[in-house]
Amino acid sequence: MGKRVTTRRRVPEGFRDAVGELEFWRNGVLGVRKRDGTLVEIAEDTLVAAKVVPSRPAR
Repeated sequence: MGKRVTTRRRVPEGFRDAVGELEFWRNGVLGVRKRDGTLVEIAEDTLVAAKVVPSRPAR
């Protein structure tokens, strides 16, 4: 938790990516907070790939 991650999940149209801070992973659902503040909830069984990535560079 608290790490910046990139994820790819299956959706009916193909795949969708989300990059942000992993807030939780419980009961088969990941919560990723994107930089715009939205929370993306990803069902574990739709997850295709995920990895920890470096923090965003400071401006």
